[in-house]
Amino acid sequence: MNAPLSNSTISKLKGLAQRLEPVLALGKAGATDAFIKSLGEALAQHELVKIKFAAFKDERKTIAPQLAEKTGSQLIWIVGHVAVFYRQQPDAAKRKVVV
Repeated sequence: MNAPLSNSTISKLKGLAQRLEPVLALGKAGATDAFIKSLGEALAQHELVKIKFAAFKDERKTIAPQLAEKTGSQLIWIVGHVAVFYRQQPDAAKRKVVV
């Protein structure tokens, strides 16, 4: 797992995430391997990703940490039916989010 982020970094990421639209929606099929792969690709491209829980709304607080673990990302925030994930791009030249 990644090193824990500082509170100031989390606050900054939350602020950036407020302007984002959800990239993925977790539907009736659930957290399938294909969904996890899509989330991993979105994190590789955007670093900061917002997903919407279209289904499994009651289980979002247990599913979101599992998604973070499976994608090697960090769960930044769960608000309403939306979760925000962050995974820093290993290549500094390709980073889009500066924290």
